[in-house]
Amino acid sequence: MTLSIRNQLPGTVTEVHPGEVMATVKVRLSGGQELTAAITLEAVDQLGLAPGTAVSALVKSTEVSLATGRIEGVSIRNQLAGTVTRLVLGEAMATVKVTVEGGELTAAITKDAAGDLGLFVGSDVIALIKSTEVALATA
Repeated sequence: MTLSIRNQLPGTVTEVHPGEVMATVKVRLSGGQELTAAITLEAVDQLGLAPGTAVSALVKSTEVSLATGRIEGVSIRNQLAGTVTRLVLGEAMATVKVTVEGGELTAAITKDAAGDLGLFVGSDVIALIKSTEVALATA
């Protein structure tokens, strides 16, 4: 299956914490960083997720926010450190490629936000991703 989702990070499930309807699934990305996904219990069962399961974490580029440093006091679980490797500025939007340990992310943000953050190729950034915006896939 080919997907339009640009952000596909390989990793391994390290923990599954089931709730009544949803579960949080912790994934160690191939570069060593941790990512949390909040998915339905039905999806956990259908994918057969357990510690040791190989997965790909999928995130739409419009769901990746960027910051110039780590943020404290925020509910966003996923803060992945990286470096801007490509920056394309359009009339209204910007596409930002960020290399993180073990992979690459694309963030679609406004051109104004890219300017306000002072982004340039080589900038150190933190990619922010809500756990509810992370989908998981198995091979």
